[in-house]
Amino acid sequence: MPLISRRTVLASAAAMPLAGAWAAPAPGSYGMVRRRSAELDTIIAHDAVVEQIGWGYKWSEGPVWVKNGGYLLFSDPAANIMYRWDPATGVSTFLQPSGYAGAPDPALREAGSNGLAIDGKGALVLCDSGSRCISRVDLTTKQRTVLADHFEGKRFNSPNDLVVAKSGAIYFTDPPYGLTDIEKSAVKELPYSGVYRLAPDGAVALVDRTLSLPNGIALSPDEGTLFVSNSDKAQPILKQYQLGPDGLPQVSQTMFDMKPLLTAEAKGNPDGLKVDQDGNIFVSGPGGILILSKDAELLGIINVTGRTTSNCAFGEDGSTLFITASDIVARVRLKTKAANWG
Repeated sequence: MPLISRRTVLASAAAMPLAGAWAAPAPGSYGMVRRRSAELDTIIAHDAVVEQIGWGYKWSEGPVWVKNGGYLLFSDPAANIMYRWDPATGVSTFLQPSGYAGAPDPALREAGSNGLAIDGKGALVLCDSGSRCISRVDLTTKQRTVLADHFEGKRFNSPNDLVVAKSGAIYFTDPPYGLTDIEKSAVKELPYSGVYRLAPDGAVALVDRTLSLPNGIALSPDEGTLFVSNSDKAQPILKQYQLGPDGLPQVSQTMFDMKPLLTAEAKGNPDGLKVDQDGNIFVSGPGGILILSKDAELLGIINVTGRTTSNCAFGEDGSTLFITASDIVARVRLKTKAANWG
């Protein structure tokens, strides 16, 4: 997927505050949709219901659908618990602790798991915020294996979100959100918040060190472009990287600037994201889940009862979008499907 032009980015951002109105929520819905383009009608129906399927969490995050089993996993980093949801039995505890398993550590703000993914072998791969590493978990035995916890001899900050490429490479973000005092944490060893690529052979390469608070991360359907959100109100952007044959960026630029969307009523900074089969991007941001076209046009926003959305994931048959938002988990049916669903 080629990089879009800077003119497109600026034109779409400048037009954002002028168009679209919140539709009345469908009966029984926990959310509303703001339609900014007729193109959104091909993605989500006018009568789509945002259904609450779980509630009562400190901070819901990192959802992933497990095809081999037909269930959703999601994190509560602050509570150090990973939950499981399936349509037959509802929500249950899947892994506790989900991250750091030692004695209480005042240096940790979020000790649990955060972003989750399923690798090509069907294993769970997770960002362990408290243990400050990337780990693999066998879904049957729940045995854990640390894949990476250092870069150039220094501990990661607190890995936040990740995406697994078809090659087996894992791209992940490493802001200090899991540490007490965040950027000012006394245990922070790296002088920046990085975006990394973990190769199948275990080698870790730095993708970008210029973002202040890199957070959500995803790949385009052809895996030629990497997307990373920056959760900083001073620079609330979605950045894209054109990847070379080695899986590292050849060129990068800001794809979408969310600053025009920041208002007192619109909760949330750029956060987790996913991509559908047509290259449309579903990204947490001010007001909810922003739906962007592959050309960086804001098509609409899914708001979940005024809550702050943290992340999303496709599941079920690939056409359900699961949304983590503050203390709840919700789902909504779409007309589109996840990229490379199979």
